[in-house]
Amino acid sequence: MKVFAFHLMPYAHLDMSYTEKYRAAWVVLPNTYFDPKKGHELYNRYLDELELVAELGYDGISVNEHHQNAYGLMPSPVVMAAALSRRTKNAKIAILGNAFCLREHPLTLAEEHAMIDCITGGRLISGMVRGIGAEYYSMGVNPAVSHARFQEAHDLVVEAWTKPGPFAFEGKFYHFEYVNVWPRPYQQPHPPIWAPSTGSTETIEWAAHPSRKYVYLQAYSPITSVVRYLNYYREAAQRLFGYTASSEQIGWSAPVYVAETDAKAREEAKPHIEILMNRLLRLPFEMIFPPGYLSAKSLKNMRSHKRSVSGQEHTVDSLIEQGIILCGSPDTVRKKFMDAHRQLGFQNLLCLLQFATLPRDLTEKNIRLFAKEVLPALQGLTDKEYAGMETRAVG
Repeated sequence: MKVFAFHLMPYAHLDMSYTEKYRAAWVVLPNTYFDPKKGHELYNRYLDELELVAELGYDGISVNEHHQNAYGLMPSPVVMAAALSRRTKNAKIAILGNAFCLREHPLTLAEEHAMIDCITGGRLISGMVRGIGAEYYSMGVNPAVSHARFQEAHDLVVEAWTKPGPFAFEGKFYHFEYVNVWPRPYQQPHPPIWAPSTGSTETIEWAAHPSRKYVYLQAYSPITSVVRYLNYYREAAQRLFGYTASSEQIGWSAPVYVAETDAKAREEAKPHIEILMNRLLRLPFEMIFPPGYLSAKSLKNMRSHKRSVSGQEHTVDSLIEQGIILCGSPDTVRKKFMDAHRQLGFQNLLCLLQFATLPRDLTEKNIRLFAKEVLPALQGLTDKEYAGMETRAVG
């Protein structure tokens, strides 16, 4: 198994009384809440944490894109990936992801990804995402065309990376007389592409298509939903496309906190994980899934399977019980991951080791203890431990 550390780079100094005036920490929260001097400290601290991860033998480090919010301070994950590209030597750098389709000119991101791939000698993983609904408010893009726009942006970028230029590209949303990306990516035909998703049926089936076979990644879900969605990827590959998906195409992302004992882990993680789930991730439904963003089928699934994440106040105990966060002693966390792997066979794991207001000392402790006590056992897992799929459709 490949184990990555994922970082959101939240604004950890947020005044939580914002909830008295504003309905979300996204889009509508005034940027006067952001102190640039504190931002300077946080950005450099967070880069230090990812560099530590790389030094300790994790397989990769991961950043992502969000706009106009306190949940994640990376409107450009390319900037963070570039900062990490020269300070790390062996770890993969996964941008999970960049919303190419939110741009009027996706080729700029294609160029920037190719640059980082060349700088790192082929350590880049490119995550292609639509972006959650809030990003469409922030960027002024119509969510009703997000699927078509996403797929066309993907096709444009992949052609730009693989097809000799210059050539013309004429689509419904993008029109270029000259597509001629310099530099070309280091990895041929292009960097690995992953497709993180909240669970849209269309995205799962698109990622599983035999012309792509992209890694599908599920996050922020109860373990029952993780089972359902990851198994649906395998089922879609078999039923719709006639092939058996490999475990290398399957990924899971979850917040993780490790301490000396189960009780201490719960105590230390409690205030910070509850702020993440009850404040920073709390958005009105229309901000997450604006009209037209999901098909009727996917919307029904989301309301059913994400209700336990977005529709209630969480405690650290309820989050642990549902399997949304893995928290406890090294033995407890290791066993939970190994049990989940036996059931699902995922070969890509992204651990959110810093979340919300978790301070520097506890974050570093978490990173180091996980690396020493949990990481080696997980990196040794293969399909030999996978029990096989129980077919169960999403729907």
